[in-house]
Amino acid sequence: MIPLFKPYMPEKLPKLDYILHSGALAYGKWGHEFEKRLGEYIYNSQILATNSFNAAYQLAITTLGLQPKDEVIGSPMTCLASNQPFATQHVKVIWADIEPATGMLDVGDVRKKITPRTKAILVNHFCGYVGYVDEVLALAKEYGLYVIEDAIEGFGAEYKGKKVGNLSADVTVYSFQTVRLPNTIDGGAVSFKDKALYDKAVLVRDYGIDRPRFRDDMKEISPLCDIALPGYGATPSEINSYVGCIQMEVIDELLEKQQQQARKWDVLLDEKEVKPVSVVAGTKPNYWVYGVLAENKRVFMEEWRLKGYYVSGVHLPNTYYSVFGKQPELRGVLEFYSKYVALPCGWWLE
Repeated sequence: MIPLFKPYMPEKLPKLDYILHSGALAYGKWGHEFEKRLGEYIYNSQILATNSFNAAYQLAITTLGLQPKDEVIGSPMTCLASNQPFATQHVKVIWADIEPATGMLDVGDVRKKITPRTKAILVNHFCGYVGYVDEVLALAKEYGLYVIEDAIEGFGAEYKGKKVGNLSADVTVYSFQTVRLPNTIDGGAVSFKDKALYDKAVLVRDYGIDRPRFRDDMKEISPLCDIALPGYGATPSEINSYVGCIQMEVIDELLEKQQQQARKWDVLLDEKEVKPVSVVAGTKPNYWVYGVLAENKRVFMEEWRLKGYYVSGVHLPNTYYSVFGKQPELRGVLEFYSKYVALPCGWWLE
C-alpha cells in the first residue's frame, strides 16, 4: 500500500553522534541556525522554532494576549491540533463556513460572525492549499483584528509569489511533526509580522527569561533580572534543530517532487469521476496531499485502496467535538467533507 504520509529522514546525519555526546543538547547553536534557515526561506527573519506544534500555538496565543472568553473565528475543517490550543486557553473558537469547491474560509460568512468579543481570524491553509489571504487581511484591518495563519500543513506553499509566513498575517504557526516537510521529529515554529510581538515571544518561549541578563558575572542567576511575563519551556533541542537544518538543505527538491506528482494526478484522474479541489487564484499549494472531490466518497476510497493507494478524508470537521460547544451547522463544511478525499502526493512516489 502506497502511504498517504511518510516521514522524510536524510540517509546521513553526519554530526548527530557528535551532538548527542557534546554535552550541549538544549537550544543553542543549531536552534539558532535552524531559525536562520527558516527565515531565509520564507523571507522573514522574525521566526522562532519550538519543541512542538502545540507549543508554537500556545506561544502565539499568549504573545497576542488572547484571554478567556475572547473569540476567534476559523474553519472547523482543520486538524484538531489547530483548535485544541484555544480550548486549553478557554478562548472560544467560532466556526465560519467554507467554500465547498476550495475548502477555504468563506470571508463573507466570517464577517457575519464578528462580535465585540472577536479578537482574531484564523486562516487555515487546508492540507497545504492556500486560502484567501488578502480578503481576510482586509476584513481584519476593518475591524481591528489579528490574523493568525495556521500553516500546520502549509510550509512552502505560496500566495502571489510569497511564501506562507511572509504574507502580512500577525503570526503564522507551523508544524514540523513527523509527516510534515521539513520534520524535526517533533517541532513547530511561529513567524511574526511585528518586531515587538517577536521580541515578546522570545521571552514567552523561554519561561519569560531575558537570557543575556539572567546570569551575573559569576554565572549565577541574577536578582536584577525580573521575570515579568508568564512563559513556557518551548525551545527545541539541538537534536531536533539539527535534523531540521539538514532537511532544509533539500526542502526545495522535496517540495518540487510533490509539485511534479500533482501534475501527474492532474492528467491521470478522470474528471467524470472526481474533480480536483479548486486552487485559489494566485496561490501555489505545497501538495502535502492531492485533494479531490468525489460524489461517492466511500466507493472512490475503496476503489483506490484496492489499487494500492492509501487515500483518506484526513480530517473530521471539528464541529463534531463537544469540547468546542454546540454551534449551527455549516452547509459548505458539510458538502466539502462529504466529498473530500486526499491522495498520496509525497516525495516518495515515483
